[in-house]
Amino acid sequence: MPSVARRDPIALRWTTAEEEQEAALFPDESALGRHVGTGDFAGMEFLHVNARSVVNRVPEGSRVPFRYTVNPYRGCSHACTYCFARPTHAYLGLGTGRDFERRIVVKVNAVERLRAELRAPSWGGEHIALGTNTDPYQHAEGKYHLTRGIVGVLGEARNPFSILTKSTLILRDLRVLAAAAGRATVHCCLSVATVDRAVWRLTEPGTPPPEQRLAAVRRLNEAGVPCGVLVAPVLPGLSDADDQVRAVAAAAASAGAVSVAAVALHLRPGVRQHYLGWLAEARPDLVEETGQRFAGRSYQPEAEQARVAALVASAVGVAGARRPRPPAPLGGGVRRGPDDRAVARHPSAARRAAGEQLRLL
Repeated sequence: MPSVARRDPIALRWTTAEEEQEAALFPDESALGRHVGTGDFAGMEFLHVNARSVVNRVPEGSRVPFRYTVNPYRGCSHACTYCFARPTHAYLGLGTGRDFERRIVVKVNAVERLRAELRAPSWGGEHIALGTNTDPYQHAEGKYHLTRGIVGVLGEARNPFSILTKSTLILRDLRVLAAAAGRATVHCCLSVATVDRAVWRLTEPGTPPPEQRLAAVRRLNEAGVPCGVLVAPVLPGLSDADDQVRAVAAAAASAGAVSVAAVALHLRPGVRQHYLGWLAEARPDLVEETGQRFAGRSYQPEAEQARVAALVASAVGVAGARRPRPPAPLGGGVRRGPDDRAVARHPSAARRAAGEQLRLL
């Protein structure tokens, strides 16, 4: 299959790997700078870069429950239509549509840089979140193994961390994650927006089926790696019906999720244009209503967020979920209360915590 990647010049904001060959994690590929995928990666292009730093500090004004993040990849082959991270490709001079899905920036020195930064006297062992930009277990991880290396380094350093992903590829690192969880506070979260297979195929074409992700939640918890579910995003007209939201929340509880939270779709500038453009082709009947719902705003009304949160709380309660209190969960939503009943945080609290993990740029 011929590659569809464009070959036009790109002005990257990192030093390219070919300029610092000796520092590259993959010296046999670093001199190429750009690598056109073959086999399982046909049609993709990988842009190798050396990052000067991989531990990113979250802006002080953010209300997320963590201050530091690591993202080994830019762009994501999951190709989720609503992905909030698409505008980050424009920052690199790349397109937010096909480029974002097929031209993946790979920080080939991420593992060695992280090890050096954690050893710095100034580092205080703060919590690090993975998956705040693009998925650390996307398809490219099967080729580069950067997230596995990052998890190993964090575990060796006894540094607490969390992971948000949509990929069952995380199970490949089950032993590494379990070892890290034995040394530090570790929490994983699988994003499962819907269990409706038709909606899944339409909106998240590059991700594993939802039932496989839920099976991964169970396996992670059984291995001693606390794992919750983020029902996100809930899409207007596609996956926001009461029975749809209850179904995925109940499935998450049945899979043994240590926490369940939901986030209603939000559309910031850049993402809004892409999503509405896609919707005009895929579901033109929803364009007008969706456009009106987001007219002049990035987030849906508080009442809609409250409705979604209430549906999740109800579904988890009916499912009889009785889970241990998760260590340092990624966000709000449903978790065990002191009387062992499923309780729901106020939707605004859930949005500030769990929702921020998704929408952080």
